[in-house]
Amino acid sequence: MAPSGLLALPFLLAAALLRSSTASPCRTSCGGVQVDYPFGIDDGCGAPQLRGWLSCNDTSGMFLQTPSGAYKVESVDYQKQRMMVYDPSMSTCSVLQPPHDLILSDVQYAIMLPSEDTVYALLNCSMDSPVVNRYRYLCLADAGGHTCDELYGSCSAFRIFHMSSNTTAPACCFTRYTTLRFMNMNMLDCTHYATFVGSDQGRGLRGIGPLDWNYGIGLSFTVPPESGCRRCKRSGGTCGFDTDSGANMCLCSGNVNTTGECAGRGLADGGERAAPGRRILLMALCLLLSFYQTI
Repeated sequence: MAPSGLLALPFLLAAALLRSSTASPCRTSCGGVQVDYPFGIDDGCGAPQLRGWLSCNDTSGMFLQTPSGAYKVESVDYQKQRMMVYDPSMSTCSVLQPPHDLILSDVQYAIMLPSEDTVYALLNCSMDSPVVNRYRYLCLADAGGHTCDELYGSCSAFRIFHMSSNTTAPACCFTRYTTLRFMNMNMLDCTHYATFVGSDQGRGLRGIGPLDWNYGIGLSFTVPPESGCRRCKRSGGTCGFDTDSGANMCLCSGNVNTTGECAGRGLADGGERAAPGRRILLMALCLLLSFYQTI
């Protein structure tokens, strides 16, 4: 009869297999915001094209990293492929701050752009500003029925512009991000800006005063080619990439990775080969069971 210690080995191996099939090498949330493909906050997780885009701070939450700085991620809707971020240098109805241009890298600009319902309000523009003269057409004809005078009159942070003017309030312009991509704040000759999210070119803001606007930047992102990501998820894996080569990988557990899908489901479906570590455990389990049959 086999010793009691040996009898327990198959069960220990089975438990190890179960742990290896369920453990995820990538964090799935940060600051209450879900993290899923194509994003990742751990190196090697998510799509390789988005490597290093997100960072996580246990205290302050998740941030989008851009050439112009870090922007707080408020939410991510993976079905609508939309991210909401907050610009720490942006003025709001109650806070006036020095302007700070949002600069996206070429890759970020190709994959993730401020959404069409994100409106930029350029404030305190001089009479020589391009958007007041030659490029006036860049300003939206209608921002939900709201006007510059309303902004200057309703918002405590912007009243100073109206008060400092001897006659009428200084010009302002409701526009899109593309305007600021090709002309920075210095070129636009406007001292401050605010961004807020409406819908249908601002018409979703009708009946809502500036104090209650959703200040922030909506970003619409596209998902890079998955290269088997759905298949990897179905097998219990996490979509990621090799940190050296950048090749797409299916992350199964700890240091166990494959190019297609995780073991177990892959073997049953006739898919990719099993991960090496799990194959060894399976072989050891089979040998032990065969040994017990002979004693």
